[in-house]
Amino acid sequence: MTEHDSSAVSAVAIRRRFGPMEALKGVDLCVEVGSCVALFGSNGAGKTTLLRVLAGLLRPTSGRVSLLGIRMPGSPQLRRRIGVVAHDSFLYPDLSAAENLRYYARLYGVSDADRPTEILSDFGLQAVAHRPVRTYSRGMLQRLSLARAILHRPELLLLDEPFAGLDPAVSALLEQTLRSLHAGGATIIFSSHDLEGGLRIAHRAVIMFGGRIAWDSGTSRPSLDDARDAYERTSVRD
Repeated sequence: MTEHDSSAVSAVAIRRRFGPMEALKGVDLCVEVGSCVALFGSNGAGKTTLLRVLAGLLRPTSGRVSLLGIRMPGSPQLRRRIGVVAHDSFLYPDLSAAENLRYYARLYGVSDADRPTEILSDFGLQAVAHRPVRTYSRGMLQRLSLARAILHRPELLLLDEPFAGLDPAVSALLEQTLRSLHAGGATIIFSSHDLEGGLRIAHRAVIMFGGRIAWDSGTSRPSLDDARDAYERTSVRD
């Protein structure tokens, strides 16, 4: 892979073991720049492990990953081009939301001094911006995690269940935000249990089962019926 490669994500023969358990069993995934991909599957299908490997939070047992044309593990400069939402919020609990975002703004080299305040307002957190993060509810913490992930306007977003814990109003805001980022050229990969909701955003659907990709809609957005049929045929069960 070179930096001139057209793929935002290239994962080849990815395997990941946790002791005797193999969570990923030879996953191949190529995502072109500017794509929006939804990963579907039940708990244990491998979605979270795959996203963590792609984000560099886990090293694969074998196989190789390249992001934005750069072989992982990448450099600190590559980190500034990627946004991640994982089960770990990556927030400092004793700092306020405003302090957390100012810290990440410096880390990512965000030159717009107003950006942290603006994004806190966008996510409805301005009234609690100076409260310690440890006092936040699950939904508030999820909103702040999302704000942190898109603070630096990344080229590539990797989001694990980004809609979890959000009320309908904030879910609608997030959906609008992801559409806007995608329209602006960002590549987005997110996991979801919600076929209908995920397909409102994604242009490509990938279904995982048993640590493998069981179905991939390819370059065209599938219909909801086709995705449901594929979900049933691949025996993915909640």
